[in-house]
Amino acid sequence: MSSKVIWRGSPQYEEARTGRLFNHRYPDRYPQGIIEACSVQDVVDAVNLARDMNLRVSVRSGGHSWAAWSVRDDSILIDFGKLNQTELDTDQGIVKVSPSTTNRVLDDYLAARGKFFPCGHCPDVGVGGFLLGGGIGWNCKNWGWGAEQVKAVEVVTAEGKILTCNAQENSDLYWAARGSGPGFPAVATSFHLTGAVNRFTDMAVSTFMYPLSEYKAVMDWVSKIAPQCDDSVEVVAVSLRPDPTQEPIIVASFTTFQYTRAAALSSLKLANESRPPGAFMEEISKPTTMTEEFDAQARANPEGHRWACDNVFFNNDVNITEVLEEAFATIPAGTRTFALWFPMSPTSRRNLPDMATSLQSDHYLVLYAVWEDATDDDRCLKWVKDIISHIAHKSIGGYVSDADFQERSAKYWATSNGSKLMELRRNWDPKGLICGYLDAGDQSGVDGLPNLN
Repeated sequence: MSSKVIWRGSPQYEEARTGRLFNHRYPDRYPQGIIEACSVQDVVDAVNLARDMNLRVSVRSGGHSWAAWSVRDDSILIDFGKLNQTELDTDQGIVKVSPSTTNRVLDDYLAARGKFFPCGHCPDVGVGGFLLGGGIGWNCKNWGWGAEQVKAVEVVTAEGKILTCNAQENSDLYWAARGSGPGFPAVATSFHLTGAVNRFTDMAVSTFMYPLSEYKAVMDWVSKIAPQCDDSVEVVAVSLRPDPTQEPIIVASFTTFQYTRAAALSSLKLANESRPPGAFMEEISKPTTMTEEFDAQARANPEGHRWACDNVFFNNDVNITEVLEEAFATIPAGTRTFALWFPMSPTSRRNLPDMATSLQSDHYLVLYAVWEDATDDDRCLKWVKDIISHIAHKSIGGYVSDADFQERSAKYWATSNGSKLMELRRNWDPKGLICGYLDAGDQSGVDGLPNLN
């Protein structure tokens, strides 16, 4: 195993440390060694090596976490980039995927077989991080969380044991794998997913772009009709600067997943006919595909940039137009920053399965500060912190996958779920071999997060 380790100080080390990180605000943290796992046995060997050397284990699925959770001091980093597995059992309707399988790769694989799974929006996000965090995927407001479709997960424990976890065996780890985020107390090596349906043959999208001066009319409209749209329609409102030197614009988008053109037109009729005047660009019921939607997501989430992120789930009864206004109106000039609101009802109004993921509301806001020049770090980080500080008192908590615990910790699980999760972590990894939640100074260890706003 030692021959497979890329040790700190070796010529390949820096590329192995940062080459697969999406956020180019590279951290000042340095694993002692990096193992590019090609098999489950490599994972077992890496865990045992870390224990023998009195080091910790960190894990990288897709490298897309905003805070680069995989890059930790005093650790052996297991990088899954070379462990690729995607298998569809058509008889059982189960898709087995490795953690580094990206959303686009999974979708392309299923498309070739006439199937669709509601994976994450960003094409280059690994499904490991997406599912462990709960998974706000395509049309989550209607189809539910990605983690709900995890039938089983295969893991390597802190003791180096290979286990299968499902509702019948090792059910506590199975429970945790659906929403624990980066604090999962084992190394997930594959996920077994249900929920793949026949491929949607007639997707369509209606997009309306408005000047900032129309903010109130647009947000009042979108927030009113979102619960009225049928269950095929994903709704989103975004503020961004298409021209970084000009003022922000407001974009309202409605995407429907259907099997006929007539059904797609019917699903988008409400949005199309009720839209307020004043848009400077409209695309009405434009046919689209997952390839086109992933391409659009890739343009909105550019590689080679510096990122900061934070988010909130608001109380259900907030005036969403009022509470979002500062975030939507103050996008930092000269950047590719955007603020995004997802309405989450009716998913947010139903009881979830018994799993770690347990915090949800009708309104989800996420801030993505995106810039290129390191001299803008302070300005962009301050924008995120200031916005969140002004609205956090109206929130019930946040989504663990869009968090940076070094900057701010919030409530990410229902109180009882959070307590159960932290206890489960201590039971399965009492010595803290597997790196957990990266808080300020990386001090959380086996204690985990306080799970408090």
